[in-house]
Amino acid sequence: MLYFGGISVALALSLLSSPSLALKEGECEVCVTFLGKFYQSLKDKDVQFTPAEIEKELLKTCKDAKGKENRLCYYIGATVDAATKIINEVSKPLSSHVPVEKICEKLKKKDGQICDLRYDKQVDLSTVDLKKLKVKDLKKILEEWGESCKGCAEKSDFIRRINELMPQYAPSAASARTDL
Repeated sequence: MLYFGGISVALALSLLSSPSLALKEGECEVCVTFLGKFYQSLKDKDVQFTPAEIEKELLKTCKDAKGKENRLCYYIGATVDAATKIINEVSKPLSSHVPVEKICEKLKKKDGQICDLRYDKQVDLSTVDLKKLKVKDLKKILEEWGESCKGCAEKSDFIRRINELMPQYAPSAASARTDL
């Protein structure tokens, strides 16, 4: 009898001391944000919450995803070139309205890279000195806008192109800038 009591105490202590699997603040940022937006879009479109219907919508959404969100889609197998397919790890729980944080926790167990994804910091175009940015950052601004700079060889060419396109893509930043 004493033997079983010792085992139960040891078991209880091991359960209490095990690390929590819950996500920490800011962890799985891309996963939680992307799946949250995706879930809301499903509700807005009045999509039937069946795994098959959710998978179909996820594939459509991932086709247009860019940057880190596209990388997340790749990891879960929702892109054409993905090596693995764990879409059902998203579609089945979503069909039961499981919170996206819980889905991302489960995905983290399957592939740790999913929670390593972070959004790039956004540059405040209304205050930043474009001349102090690296060419890589200038290219990234244009890429986010879906634009390119053909024939650009110098940093000043990229800055000129961003200044030309800023009224179209970031009108509030363009009007706030004083160096134009």
